[in-house]
Amino acid sequence: MTAALAQDLAAAPYTVEGLEEAWGRTAADALGRDDPEPALAELARRAPSAAGVLGRLLVLGDPVDGSAAAAALPRLGLDGAEALGLLRVEDGRAIPLVDVRPYALADESGVASWWIVSDQGEVALGGELPEEHVLGAGAASSTLAQVLVPTGDGVVLDLGTGSGVQALMAARTAGRVVATDVSARALRFAALNAELNGVHLDLREGSLYEPVAGERFDRIVTNPPFVITPRGADGVPAYTYRDGGFAGDGLVEAVVRGARDHLTDGGIAQLLGNWEVTGDQVAARDRVLGWADGLDVWVVQRDLLDPAQYAETWVRDGGAQPGTRRFRALVRAWLDDFAARGVTAVGAGYVTLRRPSGAPTLRRFEHLESPVGSGVGAAIAAGLAAHDRLAALDDARLAGQVLAVAPDVTEHRHYWPGDADPTVLELRQGTGFARTRRVDTVTAAVVGACDGELPVGRLVAAVAELLDADPGTTTAAVLPVVRELLVEGFLTFR
Repeated sequence: MTAALAQDLAAAPYTVEGLEEAWGRTAADALGRDDPEPALAELARRAPSAAGVLGRLLVLGDPVDGSAAAAALPRLGLDGAEALGLLRVEDGRAIPLVDVRPYALADESGVASWWIVSDQGEVALGGELPEEHVLGAGAASSTLAQVLVPTGDGVVLDLGTGSGVQALMAARTAGRVVATDVSARALRFAALNAELNGVHLDLREGSLYEPVAGERFDRIVTNPPFVITPRGADGVPAYTYRDGGFAGDGLVEAVVRGARDHLTDGGIAQLLGNWEVTGDQVAARDRVLGWADGLDVWVVQRDLLDPAQYAETWVRDGGAQPGTRRFRALVRAWLDDFAARGVTAVGAGYVTLRRPSGAPTLRRFEHLESPVGSGVGAAIAAGLAAHDRLAALDDARLAGQVLAVAPDVTEHRHYWPGDADPTVLELRQGTGFARTRRVDTVTAAVVGACDGELPVGRLVAAVAELLDADPGTTTAAVLPVVRELLVEGFLTFR
């Protein structure tokens, strides 16, 4: 039956582009804001199409005439759709039971598209989600996909697979994908999605690493249920897709601590996570880095939310509406929980871990709030490679390296009106993390001279001579910055 469903969806065409054509760009943008009305209004004005009927039924969650649904699913038929659990027929109407939508992305592994079946969201339900809700391909799925380094052809573990989105992504290149989840319901969706998209997954039920005890993987990818949820508070729902049942940020800690025993030498684990701040930022950083004992670790914190912001975000995510008593009660439960543990903020971002063959050498935590560019996964891979090469180079050997400015880097100068010299010098990246780094005149001159021809030590000496500065002092000041610029991707080895 899944083969027949796939044929019907392809023929519709039930794609990202096909749905946008069915209800228009404005409606598609509104759906991104969880507003279905423009799409419903546009579908009512337009001539019916297979993509429009299926979109109304399976994305908007709006019942349609049974004959229209049957026409849009000619191979599967209504009986087949009922057997797969997609809908039920009642009084001649097709009533949707799940969400089915196309999902597409382009990354370092190429362009790919799938159909993802999951539980209906709050747009279709018109209210709060049930606790056993299985999420489809949401914003977090896209974020994690964006930061993943290429998986290669090894063995990949998708920890907490949910509806199977990350496992499908990994299966494009991996030799084998093992996908686990504590929820049997989620695994049923993952199995359906794998079959619908012609992918084989090794699906296993259990909590965290329990289903893979004693096994090692070349890559671990996980979008775990990292949301920090009040424990034991009356009326607070424990959503399976986002709440791992741990107090505070214990779930993320457990995922990070367990990665070492399940990675091959050189293996990489990547995850999204939240972590609590109970002291100053340095203490919070050291606590998160400390979870990665025996591993190289690189944490990129993308947001730092105060307790109220965090609570409001996740209460809305569950479907409670701002201004209602329910919303206020849930926010208060979160605030009381944070206050009891002295939490002053919550960090959110992504973590890259690597099992080294020897002692760990990378321990990096950075806060980056600005929008990122394309190719973040490639930037992380390049940063790891640059770090490894630099770890083997003392300053004398680094001075002998020939470097070049990365092709996406530009220099920006800011002047006070009438001044001949710039007040601020900045290097900016156009891709990857799209960092902006302020530099001094000497560093800017050295970077500008890195054209892949001369060793960086000679360039530093030439700039020092030009500025009538001491060469030794200049070298000692510039080379540590050069190291950072190499890891961050502003400079590259030639």
